[in-house]
Amino acid sequence: MATGAIASVQTAPRLSWTEAMLQDLQPTPGRLAATLRVVLASIIALLLMETLQMPFIAIGMYFIFLIGRDSPAVSLRSSLFSLGIVCFAIVVEFGVVILSDNDPMARLLSVAVVTFIAGMIVVTTSQPALGSSFGLIYCTVISLWEIHAPADRLVKTSLYLVGTFLIALGSAVAVEYIFGDRNPAAKLQEQRRIRYSALATMFELYAENAPQEKRFQAASAVSRIAIAGQAGMMTLYNAIVEQNLDTGNLPIALRPRITMLAQLMDVAAAFGLQNPVEVDADTRVRSARLAEACRQVIPGVPAKLPVGLQLGPTGQSMLLDRVEGALHSILTMPHDVGSKRKRELVALPRKEIPFFIPGAIRNPESVAFGLKISLCATFCYVLYHALAWPGISTAVTTVLVTGLSSTGALKQRLIFRVLGSLIGGLILALGAAVFLFPHMDSLTSLVLLEAAIAFIAAWIAAGPRLNYIGLQIAFAFYLVAYEGFSAPTQLAPARDRFVGIMIALGVMLLVFDQLWPVRTTTVMRRGLAAVLRVGADLFTTLNMGWDDEGKHQELLRHADVLRDRLGATVASLRSANTSVPFEFGAHREEHIQTGDMILRSAITAAALFWNQLSVLHNAQDLDYLRNPELRAMRQRLAAQLIAMADGVASTEPIASKNSEVLLTPAILANPRYAEYATNTLDRFEELQNFVAILERPR
Repeated sequence: MATGAIASVQTAPRLSWTEAMLQDLQPTPGRLAATLRVVLASIIALLLMETLQMPFIAIGMYFIFLIGRDSPAVSLRSSLFSLGIVCFAIVVEFGVVILSDNDPMARLLSVAVVTFIAGMIVVTTSQPALGSSFGLIYCTVISLWEIHAPADRLVKTSLYLVGTFLIALGSAVAVEYIFGDRNPAAKLQEQRRIRYSALATMFELYAENAPQEKRFQAASAVSRIAIAGQAGMMTLYNAIVEQNLDTGNLPIALRPRITMLAQLMDVAAAFGLQNPVEVDADTRVRSARLAEACRQVIPGVPAKLPVGLQLGPTGQSMLLDRVEGALHSILTMPHDVGSKRKRELVALPRKEIPFFIPGAIRNPESVAFGLKISLCATFCYVLYHALAWPGISTAVTTVLVTGLSSTGALKQRLIFRVLGSLIGGLILALGAAVFLFPHMDSLTSLVLLEAAIAFIAAWIAAGPRLNYIGLQIAFAFYLVAYEGFSAPTQLAPARDRFVGIMIALGVMLLVFDQLWPVRTTTVMRRGLAAVLRVGADLFTTLNMGWDDEGKHQELLRHADVLRDRLGATVASLRSANTSVPFEFGAHREEHIQTGDMILRSAITAAALFWNQLSVLHNAQDLDYLRNPELRAMRQRLAAQLIAMADGVASTEPIASKNSEVLLTPAILANPRYAEYATNTLDRFEELQNFVAILERPR
């Protein structure tokens, strides 16, 4: 079976590296403010750590870039988690050293075990960053015992790491509490309004066959907003989740709506920038319909959707078809149900989200990923100690901060890490060491240098596509420039750091790409299969014990877990799809087309499942859950979704089911249930059509 040949699908034109970089550097809402907050926190932390002569300055400064800036409360929470991970890693370090009497073999085995656990945390929990942080800190502190030094000095050095983190994270949290955003719900609503307004303006100009220059300006405005992707809106969503804030007028199913809107912006920008000299009659009619629809879904516009608006996924081979399909998915999402649980339906509070992803620990792919990370990290750890070359310790660091579960994503991060290290370590840090540090004799000059470097790194890190390069620029610069408490006088550290990165690159490509490869589209197929199984579980849940109030509450909690997994998986599929172009090789185009179709299938599935969730949370619709014919329909749908999930994961053809098989005629004759049943089957058939295209052989 082909990886997914979908030759008839028109994908958005891909940008060159130069064009992507220039677009990624453009200003987006909130980018300057977030960058300046990072700069201020970095300056404060650096001055305190240099004054107190704290060790591990580079790691502390790097973690300033990693903490969440969704809101002051999110910054505090992520800082406490990071500090807890540091303390736990040090406790494990002391435990290994004390219980084994500092045996070298025990230290080596502990590296293998800890990095395996770190890899498992990445793929089995809702907080994947904790895994890489735990592995990074532990490998850093356990390596101290490989040198011949008094034990009390090594213990103090490890404990000083806690102080370094307290200063760095405390500075970042303090800045966020003073200058951070305090009304994320209103800001998110405004972001949604800006996007729909830009879309409506562009399509109105196409409908009017406006001059080409005006259409280009409108399409450029859509493109500039589309560049921001879903990251900024997800940041605001996370702030609402973390603090369980009032969601105001935000719609239910907010997280999948964000992903859908970001996808709509992407395909609309690609369509608009085609900008022909003359707009044909059919495109003008369709654009007018799209403009009207976008105006009606602008947040705060109290109007009904246009009557007879038909935006289905039929055909969907051209960009305008894809725009209609993306908007169709948004329009078929449920409206507010008006229940007292509305806030939970908009954004599920963090306390309701389980730490471990259900079933992930027992998943063989999760264990395989942990073993691959452990193998790469342990090999690099042994290598740099065997060579007595501590400067290449960045090999272990690279494994732990770039290890992902798919080849395309891995290659993307490795490429970005190399680019970031070249810019931050070999260009900026070496340039500062050669041309600036010899002439710097005041604290003011150090502050100005740090402000410039932090601004460059933070600005790039705030980009939607190349943000990882910004993080690596900061990390590479800090490792070389702040290795001690005085200005660096040697060029070897920068060379050694880069050699370590290249060693890790070779090891990880060998293990992840040659010995044990998992393609990005394979990971996306598993994600889509997980979405379909969530849907099957949801349909099954709808058919269970709603007459018992205690059981009712238990099933509602289970449904909340399912919808959280649904939203998180759809969002991760969109992120994974950006990594597919890094799947180099003969079938690269097929991988790109398959990734696009998987994402569109997942978005369609989200619309189907959320329409069921809206019924589940509406007390006036409990009879929909008890009706025997509807229960039979949902049971058949669940079985078909399981079959589709198995087929997607194994790339086997799937036998489609038509509405006559899934629905009894009596339901269509019932005035209360006919609309619900028809809408459910319409969404299901759309999903079947997408999955069928995904599995179509070449």
